Amino acid sequence: MTGTASPLRDWDTLDPEEQIALRVEYGRWLDNQPPTCSLETKIERFRTWLRELHGVEYRG
Repeated sequence: MTGTASPLRDWDTLDPEEQIALRVEYGRWLDNQPPTCSLETKIERFRTWLRELHGVEYRG
């Protein structure tokens, strides 16, 4: 039997309070990651974190 993945929620559809809560949680997670100055790397880390852990698609 194969499972179906639930659809991703779009970042823009989240209410402001949920976006802020996710940003705060991400900041805590980010504290344990290697530092980078690359904006592209920072955005990709955020996208991956949101998608894999919270089912949210960020297009930013």
